[in-house]
Amino acid sequence: MTMGLFRVLFSLCLMAAIFIARSVAAEAGALPRASYASVGGATSVPYGWVDFCRRERAECLGPVLPALDINLTEASWAKIDRVNRSVNQAIEPVTNLEHWGTMLDHWDYPYDGKGDCKVYALYKRKLLIDLGFPRQALLMTIVRDLEGEGHTILTIKTNRGEFVLDNLSDEIRPWDATGYRYIKRQSQQDPNVWVALDPNAKATASAANE
Repeated sequence: MTMGLFRVLFSLCLMAAIFIARSVAAEAGALPRASYASVGGATSVPYGWVDFCRRERAECLGPVLPALDINLTEASWAKIDRVNRSVNQAIEPVTNLEHWGTMLDHWDYPYDGKGDCKVYALYKRKLLIDLGFPRQALLMTIVRDLEGEGHTILTIKTNRGEFVLDNLSDEIRPWDATGYRYIKRQSQQDPNVWVALDPNAKATASAANE
């Protein structure tokens, strides 16, 4: 083999290696990345969750478990996205008062195909658990929306940050890209314990066990 031919082959191999490396990097970059919310100490449990647990005891009697995040892959992201979109489309939005005729905060599954934000979030949580996602990474979360009204969403904790599933958006968004004021959410270890979220705290760069 002449030196000139060797150089040509070497150049071609180098270009192929660079192309493959860039393709792998691009594929990895296709998955979103977010930060992690700053979590405080234990706080009050929403009445709606307590009432839900009285009626759906089996849903709330699970053991205390170590904190665990979702390993985000293209496959897991696709499943989460599918659940978020399908539930948003399947449930007819109605207010708590219209649905149950009471001002008391009522959390439930969409047995009649209707519900408010709590119903959407609870059902997404249930479907994702049924698909094998860890309960510890699926956290009911209370916020103030853009109008300052109480609102409930589902936070998903992943190895690439925290994202929210919201009945007001088919897009899965990073937790800090919603404009919401975060109040509290379930602890990762125990869904019957709720922890405060500092609405003024900056996002942290890495996950902190709750």
